[in-house]
Amino acid sequence: MTTRSKAYRAAVEKIDSSRIYSPREALRLAKETASTKYDSTVEVAFRLGVDPRKADQMVRGTVILPHGTGKTARVLVFANGERAEQARAAGADIVGGDELIEQVANGFTDFDAAVATPDLMGKVGRLGRVLGPRGLMPNPKTGTVTMDVAKAVNEIKGGKIEFRVDKHANLNFIIGKASFSETQLVENYAAAIEEIVRLKPSSSKGRYLLKATVSTTQGPGIPVDQTKVSKLTEEDAN
Repeated sequence: MTTRSKAYRAAVEKIDSSRIYSPREALRLAKETASTKYDSTVEVAFRLGVDPRKADQMVRGTVILPHGTGKTARVLVFANGERAEQARAAGADIVGGDELIEQVANGFTDFDAAVATPDLMGKVGRLGRVLGPRGLMPNPKTGTVTMDVAKAVNEIKGGKIEFRVDKHANLNFIIGKASFSETQLVENYAAAIEEIVRLKPSSSKGRYLLKATVSTTQGPGIPVDQTKVSKLTEEDAN
């Protein structure tokens, strides 16, 4: 038996499979069961009561996590001239126009987020086969197609995450690291779930949040009470 499997089994033994944990309890347990030698990522997965095949039930949005993700995002910006200079000044890691578009078209994806000015979207739009599957395509709905590239870069660097429901109605995103304090993780979770609830499609009937799970890198899933969506930062705070 490998060290990893022993650690995983030990983590599983700490989780009561008959329970649905409150968000704070689940995040506390996630920190306790993180089994990697490095600082594990903490992730949340939701199952939504929507039909992603219908355009009016596609849940997609962004949220700025109060404490960030624990990772400094590598940001690419498609821009020319003054906007390119503004992006660089804001801390963008990669900035360029036609040559950068060509580079990405050839498979370059060594970045975590992409921003583009509207005037370049006619060309950037053709990168869908490269950027689309990775969730990296700039989109005006998420604030990544904008003339204010400096603001977009600052928000992403400051902890802004993007989420989008997949074809199976699942939503997955990072809310921090195992080294974060319990309160930091709860506050990040609260910010994210508040935005997800706000984005509930009016055409979606019945239960919206069907299931929720918290996990760490290579760790087991911890079932979360998805009905708890308010006053999370006060829950069991003692």
